[in-house]
Amino acid sequence: MAYLVTGGCGFVGSNLTAELIRQGKDVLVVDNLARPGTPTNLAWLRELGEFRYFHADTRNGHDLEPIFRQFDVECVFHLAGQVAMTTSLENPRRDFEVNVLGSINVLECVRLLAPKATVVYASSNKVYGELDEEDLIEKETRYEPAGKKEIDERARLAFFTPYGCSKGAADQYMQEYARNFGLNTVVFRHSTIYGGRQISTFDQGWVGWFCQKALDTLEDPQTTFTINGDGKQVRDLLHVSDAVACYLAAHEHVGQARGRAFNIGGGYENSMSLRELFLHLEREVGVKMNPRELTWRANDQKYFVADNTKAAEFLDWKPRMSKERGIADAIAWERSRRGA
Repeated sequence: MAYLVTGGCGFVGSNLTAELIRQGKDVLVVDNLARPGTPTNLAWLRELGEFRYFHADTRNGHDLEPIFRQFDVECVFHLAGQVAMTTSLENPRRDFEVNVLGSINVLECVRLLAPKATVVYASSNKVYGELDEEDLIEKETRYEPAGKKEIDERARLAFFTPYGCSKGAADQYMQEYARNFGLNTVVFRHSTIYGGRQISTFDQGWVGWFCQKALDTLEDPQTTFTINGDGKQVRDLLHVSDAVACYLAAHEHVGQARGRAFNIGGGYENSMSLRELFLHLEREVGVKMNPRELTWRANDQKYFVADNTKAAEFLDWKPRMSKERGIADAIAWERSRRGA
């Protein structure tokens, strides 16, 4: 029985693939190596152990179908995707093809060729739009809800920006394939995931990106960089090791989790604003960071912290890595990349 990881050479995908290899699973990795860092992750995975790699693109069903015909697929972790909101605005057609068409191709292969397999899908908190119905209080370093601090799955869906539309559409297709065709699909609406093997850019992977900026500032104290908004926007931080554990728990508990969507994040105790991250990095690295504020990004959420209650109930999962330990790991990863 094989475990298929689409986007298996990406950030979360490579960490998940590595854990499956360590557990001795029969692992199939699909990745087109288009994203920066994926060839390096592929080489790293090959040093860890045996798995089968397919240079394939989920947008092409003909790439996927032979894999499903050749192997008895027990579980699909569908992590291949276009992951940046800004990129979706630059090329909405590609965003649609990767996130929606690619997901449909995966679902159809499962429906026709592996109907008993688990399918775990990486969705996004962006399916909730701006969450502007939240009553926020502006504090010195962050925005804070006046009421409940964590957002559960009952929040109103609002597909803003092409990225929100494409992730939201695939999110809903996953649930409908469970309802209409009996597939074992599970949807994770992620907040911020960070940690080792993340190749962050200015528009995706903000924790890793600002770890890079802190180390840049250590090398050159005059380093400046830009942020969108006032830096008080808040997210909860989920270390990639906890994300991997969550994905594996979804397959283990698929009997009760199938057809459901879960908000997944670090929770309130692991929440941070940009400003709070800068203060933390300044203490950890020993620098004074110099951000420059730009206008807010379109449809940016000022606050999102996931309520993990449903995941605890159905998956017996909760995050274990503290933000302090996790950020130390992210800094160490950035240092190791520079050393290499």
